[in-house]
Amino acid sequence: MVKRGRIVAFFLLVIMIAGTLGVTTKDIVQNIKLGLDLQGGFEVLYDVEPTSEGQEVDKDLLNNTVSALRERVDVLGVSEPNIQIEGKRIRVQLAGVKDQNKARELLSTQAELTFRDVNGKVYLKGSDLKEGGAKVEFLQNSNQPIVSLQLKDGDKFGQVTKQILEKKPNNRLVIWLDYEKGDSFQEEAKKENPKYISAPYVHKVINSKQATIDGMENVEEAQNLVDLLNAGSLPVKLKEIYSTSVGAKFGQDSLEKTVVAGTVGIALIFLFMLIFYRIPGIIAVITLSAYIYLILLVFDWMDGVLTLPGIAALILGVGMAVDANIITYERIKEELRSGKSVMSAFKAGNKRSLSTILDANITTILAAGVLFGFGTSSVKGFALVLIISILASFLTAVYGSRLLLGLWVNSRILNKKPRLFGVKQEQISDLDDTDRLDISKSKFKNMDFVKHRKKFFTISGVLIGLGVASLLIFNLNLGIDFASGSRIEITSDQSLNDEKIKEQLKSIDLESEEVIISGDKNNIAVTRYVGVLEQQEISKLKSFFKKEYGQEPNVSTVDPTVGRELAKNAMYAIAIASIGIIIYVTIRFEWLKALASIVALLHDAFFIIAIFSLLQIEVNLPFIAAVLTIVGYSINDTIVTFDRIRENSKYMKIKTFADLSKVVNVSLVQTLARSINTVLTVVFAAAALMIFGSEAIRNFSFALLIGLIAGTYSSLFIASQVWLVWKGKQLNKKPAKSVETTE
Repeated sequence: MVKRGRIVAFFLLVIMIAGTLGVTTKDIVQNIKLGLDLQGGFEVLYDVEPTSEGQEVDKDLLNNTVSALRERVDVLGVSEPNIQIEGKRIRVQLAGVKDQNKARELLSTQAELTFRDVNGKVYLKGSDLKEGGAKVEFLQNSNQPIVSLQLKDGDKFGQVTKQILEKKPNNRLVIWLDYEKGDSFQEEAKKENPKYISAPYVHKVINSKQATIDGMENVEEAQNLVDLLNAGSLPVKLKEIYSTSVGAKFGQDSLEKTVVAGTVGIALIFLFMLIFYRIPGIIAVITLSAYIYLILLVFDWMDGVLTLPGIAALILGVGMAVDANIITYERIKEELRSGKSVMSAFKAGNKRSLSTILDANITTILAAGVLFGFGTSSVKGFALVLIISILASFLTAVYGSRLLLGLWVNSRILNKKPRLFGVKQEQISDLDDTDRLDISKSKFKNMDFVKHRKKFFTISGVLIGLGVASLLIFNLNLGIDFASGSRIEITSDQSLNDEKIKEQLKSIDLESEEVIISGDKNNIAVTRYVGVLEQQEISKLKSFFKKEYGQEPNVSTVDPTVGRELAKNAMYAIAIASIGIIIYVTIRFEWLKALASIVALLHDAFFIIAIFSLLQIEVNLPFIAAVLTIVGYSINDTIVTFDRIRENSKYMKIKTFADLSKVVNVSLVQTLARSINTVLTVVFAAAALMIFGSEAIRNFSFALLIGLIAGTYSSLFIASQVWLVWKGKQLNKKPAKSVETTE
């Protein structure tokens, strides 16, 4: 008897979900803050150095420095700056800042104003000025901008001007900003652009609280000085050791392209689920829509900053979240083929798939957690979204899908309709649990993975050898994240010419030997420098190319110290993730399976590295994020297979290597469709990101694609086969008994 109340409940739930999504999604999306790579801005990491001997860079001094930096940021009008203390360093992220050159100068300039004689003797300091008393004024005769200062003590200024007046003919009061030991007025006066900001002659004693600084070329220069003085001096010296900047238009273009890529990738996943799984596919589309909404909602609640890698993680997360649906649905289909009723197959499929889903996702969380711990800025954003995605998928893809599909199953409207689950009548056999190893009805029944294991090992060995040769001959094309130096990315609405870019760089004293043109319209030019560009050079570069092409170039600099640290942290991250996976798989399965899993993971990671070496694609921080994602994700298929081996071992007493081989081969055949389908959904997402997404994450997407393909290969042909060989040797040394009974 059909229970129509459950069908009504299903549609009411769907209407409620659709209504919630339709009413609130727009506001949630608008509330989410975008990172600097999506709206333009820059990030800089400072080493905090003492201003004098004996000054200790402690927690209080760092906090005072952060407070001073926040005051300076307020001058820029940046609504939500991100300033963090990292050890004895300070990281500043300013998204949406319009004038990056001004921001950079305002942040790092010491802003210690001193009034000195021509020999460098100090007469007045910034502390003698009234706080917030600097302002821009204009000379009446020439309308020339000047900076007006308010002093705390007019009498003191009178005494200073009297002493300077007595030094004729050297009666000049030199006004320095950030005077450094060794600076010479005599030497600076010979230069076209001296370091001091003004050096007026004193012709009379001035007993006044008012002082002025002239010599400003324009109002903008005068206003910059006013902003610096009113923001106050920094209590420390800030040495820039890492920086990256993104032009506003580049950020907007990246956002638009990645949203398009996400739409394409998610649409392909939805279409695949509908075609392949029928009724369960419809349920998957509903729960995946709720899953995307849930991630955005949680991110909004957390007040998180969404970056370009973060959006990529969200899109990839859809592919990963649907894995739980596929694992469950494939298990239900297996139960249906064994002759069970729809209701029995639904219950058994859900029960037997839960532990597999749990094991597969925990390993990915382990890798994402390590990535969050060792990553920096946008890489942390990627890891955070990935972790949220995995947790959210449990609510939607596991429990949500079971609830909605359960309403249909329990209504009994699907009774005797296995075709609505993608199972044909001729595929159904009456089997009980003792026939679990029967694969006669499988379309993959003639595939013998175990028989050809030596061929697979040989293929992998040859490919690994070629990879090693590539690394020895070509090495890796290390980006500045690891090699240190400076990277300039010039973008334009029109196609660019490398020779012209070289000439333009030479004209601003930044001659480059190599300029690489890329982009869909050859509108991106990239060049690198071995050394770290100075702040003045970056400012000059940005101003020049903004005038030429209407867009500020993206500039990244990495100090050698930071480069070494990033490389070290990348190695630590991969090692710790691998150890974590070994421990978890050992606890859940056995140590031999853990080692076999790591062999497969190293196999996958090496293939990514070898391909990047062979094609000389740049290796940067997002590349490490891709490798760690593969380390966490590619083990999913391996765990699915190992889980089935453990289950099938219960139905057969294993006495010989042939028995063990049969269990392994049957398990691989039974999980083959699941392995292919789970990786396909993530491939759809990664391929869409690579083809339609931003140039900035194209290498990242390509690394994921290579890793996914290698991961599928290793789970089918390496991991289980390596375990088989090792376990077979162990079996020959022990009395015959069931291999998996203790697990």
